[in-house]
Amino acid sequence: MISPASEPPTLERAWFDRPSGELALDLLGARLVHESPDGRVGGRIVEVEAYRGPEDRAAHSSRGRTLRNAVMFGPPGHLYVYLIYGLHHCLNIVAGPGDKPEAVLVRALALDEGIELARARRGAAVRAERLAAGPGNVGRALAVDRGLNGIDLLDGPVRVEPRAGRRPRVSRGPRIGVAYAGAWAARALRFWITDDRHISR
Repeated sequence: MISPASEPPTLERAWFDRPSGELALDLLGARLVHESPDGRVGGRIVEVEAYRGPEDRAAHSSRGRTLRNAVMFGPPGHLYVYLIYGLHHCLNIVAGPGDKPEAVLVRALALDEGIELARARRGAAVRAERLAAGPGNVGRALAVDRGLNGIDLLDGPVRVEPRAGRRPRVSRGPRIGVAYAGAWAARALRFWITDDRHISR
């Protein structure tokens, strides 16, 4: 358990300012936390998907800049939040390089802080390892919605804290739910910590 009283390590903007596939690998094992008015919830990032910009037919930026995806076209290291099916808020970390609109979707966390608060948000019957398994459940467990779209992950209420220790063993495969993207659907741009029980189904 991470003590909220301890001073978390910090990242620099340049850490986010690189291609999404490269950033995705370094996000695995890093921590994502939200300091909400209700309390702090956080955990290790265990599953992500990379979206590689306008040429990637599965990326929101492939459709050009819109009101919805404008954060992707801004500086790296900001949070891009969008709503799917009118129900689920998905959290994306804006990457680079430079002003290239790439992002990394956070698909699952292994919560290690604020578990009871996350359970109150998700339901008492949900097992601990499933509280933030799946992108919609990440948003619900952390209480992140469109109101936090565009916040700076360096100093906002939602932050990324760097991984302690070496990069974990990583598996990769196609992204989920992007069959419409043609050949891009088959690309192995989903990454997860091998054998971690907190990844999405």
